[in-house]
Amino acid sequence: MSTPVGLFELLATLLAIGLLVLLLRWTYGNSRSQPAPPGHDPDDTTGDGLLEEVSRVPTEAAAQVLRSRLRGAGIRATIRRPGRNAAGGYRLLVFSADLVDARTVLSRGALE
Repeated sequence: MSTPVGLFELLATLLAIGLLVLLLRWTYGNSRSQPAPPGHDPDDTTGDGLLEEVSRVPTEAAAQVLRSRLRGAGIRATIRRPGRNAAGGYRLLVFSADLVDARTVLSRGALE
C-alpha cells in the first residue's frame, strides 16, 4: 500500500514534468502567432528580388569582364546564368540603388 509520502512525491514529480512541458512548449512552440517568412512574390516575374538587370551579354567571360569593371568602381554585381529554356545570355544584376551608377560605369567602358 502506498504511503502519503510516496503519493506526494509522485504528484510533485508529475507537476514538475507538466510545468517543464509547458515551459518548453512556450519556448519552442509551433510559432503560429509569428508571421510566416516571405515566400514567392507573385509580382516578381523574374525572381531577382532586390536586383535589377543592368546588362545582358552572350558569354560568361563577357559577364565576368563587366562585373570586374563594376567592382573596380565599388559596385556589387551578380551574374545570373540563363535557365534551361531562357534565351538572351548572361544577365548582370545590381541593386536598385546602384543601377544608374552601374549603367554610367558600363557606358564609359564602351566609349574607351
